[in-house]
Amino acid sequence: MKILYEEPEDKRIDAKRTFIKEFTIIWAVVLFCCAGAVLLFLFQMRENTNPWIMVFVDSTYVAFVGLIVSLITRYIAFAAYTKPVMEIRKAARKVAEGDFTVRVRSQRKDGKKDEVEVLIEDFNKMVEELATTEILKGDFISNVSHEIKTPLAVIQSYAAALRREDLPQSKKQEYIDTITDASRKLSALVTNVLKLNKLEHQEIIKEETFSLDEQLRCCILALEDKFLEKDIEIDANLEEVFITTDASLLEIIWNNLLTNALKFTEPHGQIGVELRQNNKKSTVLVKDTGCGMSKEACKRSFDRFYQGDTSHSVEGNGLGLSLVKRVADMIKAEISVDSEEGRGTVFTVVLPHNKIEG
Repeated sequence: MKILYEEPEDKRIDAKRTFIKEFTIIWAVVLFCCAGAVLLFLFQMRENTNPWIMVFVDSTYVAFVGLIVSLITRYIAFAAYTKPVMEIRKAARKVAEGDFTVRVRSQRKDGKKDEVEVLIEDFNKMVEELATTEILKGDFISNVSHEIKTPLAVIQSYAAALRREDLPQSKKQEYIDTITDASRKLSALVTNVLKLNKLEHQEIIKEETFSLDEQLRCCILALEDKFLEKDIEIDANLEEVFITTDASLLEIIWNNLLTNALKFTEPHGQIGVELRQNNKKSTVLVKDTGCGMSKEACKRSFDRFYQGDTSHSVEGNGLGLSLVKRVADMIKAEISVDSEEGRGTVFTVVLPHNKIEG
């Protein structure tokens, strides 16, 4: 079976390389050359030129005409296509060498866009995106290095302190607990970095139909001990909803949102989980009565390593919500956050129409 793919029309193209313009130029050149050929022939007839000389002269003239026409058509092709392609090729070589500041200038003077101009625009946009990615990559490596150094420094410092023979038993236990906590944080950081790296390169979504409300209940029950430890009340209001998507990916969202709510909710607080379905669209809300966030923190909450409340930084590494955002993008879900300092936070996840089973 042969499948034909039709490229959708690009709305940016508002000009074409007109055939009439190119035809007119070549026609004018050929007409001028033909007029010269007629005049040359008349002159030779009037002078009774030797036929062999006429053949030689006319052949030379035809060769000259062919050269002129070839040069004209070559110039048209060069100006329209070869020149911009050469500039794009040079720019692409610089990009391959790591220079993301290079840009290809527009070839048209009238401000309109044809296929070549759109290609140049897309190339420049691609370079801009690569430059942004390179900056993010550098920031990511810098942040990972910083986050790894901190627990390593703690482990090294307290391990050295444990060598003291006169250290009281109570202090030894305190240092051991500190080393254990730092090791746990380092392990969590490495695990999240690996997860995020895997998700950044994962394109395949394994779809299956399952009960969304049951999955949420299981995620809540998995954290039951931590809820009891902080004496936090959990209020779950879940409608029965069956959904078709990647269950393992979706579980990452719920685990991270619930853990995040648990981390920022003070003892004796409340966390609410709500699931409702309207017009074949499923909405999940995770609410808490924690410290809340400022407007600036809300805007940056999904950035890697960003932690708006540094008082809780010992409990996390700022990658949880980045994982949540990446998963949401992969399954075409929408996620938003609404928060106010001192009044708690609400995360809203909306799953798309085509993922819901009736």
